[in-house]
Amino acid sequence: MSANARILCPTLKQRLMSAEKAAELIPAGANVGMSGFTGAGYPKAVPGALAERIRKLNACEGSEPFRINVWTGASTAPELDGVLAEVDGIEMRLPFQSDPICRQRINNGTMDYVDLHLSEVSQYAWSGFLGKMDIALIEVAGIREDGSLIPSSSIGNNKTWIEQADKIILEVNSQQNIKLEGMHDVYYGTALPPHRKPIMLTDPSDRIGEFYFECPPEKVIAVVESNAADRNSPFKASDETSQKIAQHILDFFEREIELGRLPKELLPIQSGVGNIPNAVLEGLDAGPFKNLTAFTEVIQDGMLKMLKSGTLSVASATAFSLSPEGIKEFDENIDLYRDKIILRQQDISNHPELARRLGIIAMNGMIECDIYGNVNSTHIMGTRMMNGIGGSGDFARNGYLSIFVSPSIAKDGAISSIVPMVSHVDHTEHDVKVIVTEQGLADLRGLSPRQRAREIIKNCAHPDFRPALHDYFERALHSGRGMHTPHLLGEALSWHQRYEEEGQM
Repeated sequence: MSANARILCPTLKQRLMSAEKAAELIPAGANVGMSGFTGAGYPKAVPGALAERIRKLNACEGSEPFRINVWTGASTAPELDGVLAEVDGIEMRLPFQSDPICRQRINNGTMDYVDLHLSEVSQYAWSGFLGKMDIALIEVAGIREDGSLIPSSSIGNNKTWIEQADKIILEVNSQQNIKLEGMHDVYYGTALPPHRKPIMLTDPSDRIGEFYFECPPEKVIAVVESNAADRNSPFKASDETSQKIAQHILDFFEREIELGRLPKELLPIQSGVGNIPNAVLEGLDAGPFKNLTAFTEVIQDGMLKMLKSGTLSVASATAFSLSPEGIKEFDENIDLYRDKIILRQQDISNHPELARRLGIIAMNGMIECDIYGNVNSTHIMGTRMMNGIGGSGDFARNGYLSIFVSPSIAKDGAISSIVPMVSHVDHTEHDVKVIVTEQGLADLRGLSPRQRAREIIKNCAHPDFRPALHDYFERALHSGRGMHTPHLLGEALSWHQRYEEEGQM
């Protein structure tokens, strides 16, 4: 079905134009809310046309730099973040990114970046903390006769952008499977304090909203046709390190069930994106678990396999993050998945109230953890942004279990992921319950700082670094400076300093 055949509203069909013409409607300095979450459902035609326009304008002698502020749901793709960053077209970026050119500009100081908890972005926009949104640029799978919109492969912040923007540009992508229609659950019951009401969702399978976005036709200034796939990044084959981490987690779940602290069908799982989370999902699928549920941000290949096998009965998320093989599997068997997948906006998929009520088991990656359980998810050596905090904080602080995972070493053994003190704190020791590396698992619940240190060093540190961590802890313990959380302030970040100077911790 062509994109034109998916535009059924006569009023909006009259606003069809090229991506180049639509790009001309975006002024310099505009706050532009774009669709997209983990490389799914982002606009694919207009950003490229806008980047080319910016390139030409900025090349004119004496011209003022043309930049815009880009707000999304989360990361997008080279066709959006990459092309705009390459022409230096982004002044401010939020709330999450994973593009290498964006990352370079953020870290060299030529792009401002606001790293936000993903559950809070809509509230920031509703409250006016971010300023006025000028334009929303939203990919959809279709436009219905009444002007309502069929969401694409992600919802993210799209509902909020449509509500908040003065003007809207729609991209209708004919490559998105039209059978996505009916898979979404767009909730219109949110409000700002003091008018909030409980969100009446008590199971991941509950539906509390609508299938479609409400969109005032008078706000739509352009409709653009596109026909392009999402960023479908392949996952690496599960390696020995990932498999060991996954096995530690699976063994932990079985012990928790035996102790009566988890039901046999576990609790709703939330999983970050990447090879280690996928290995955990593969392990769950191969294990004894049945009728599991997921209340998470993204549905990746491992969850499709679990849904197909019956290990997972339902998955609630805000977006897909599939490999090329995963998207082929999804399209070929979409009728099976339609009844088992619900896509919600991210202020619902990541909502603290729901994470606490449902008792989420949150599994997320980390850059480093210190011996007391503080976790750094975002910054390399304390100063260089990697991607962002994403939704990990939403789930870690409010879930039933917060599990952080990482290989114990990086850079061919030059870096230890277990350090005396993290160089940046995203998740404090109060929110971190379990640390896992390929070396083992440390259950930190109910432990004092000194007890946590011993567990983390013993179970999670790489053998090459374990003696040095023991030495640091023991000397700090007997320094006379304080026994609650022992540190040697002159040495606490010396490992990072040594890496910066010598390339080896």
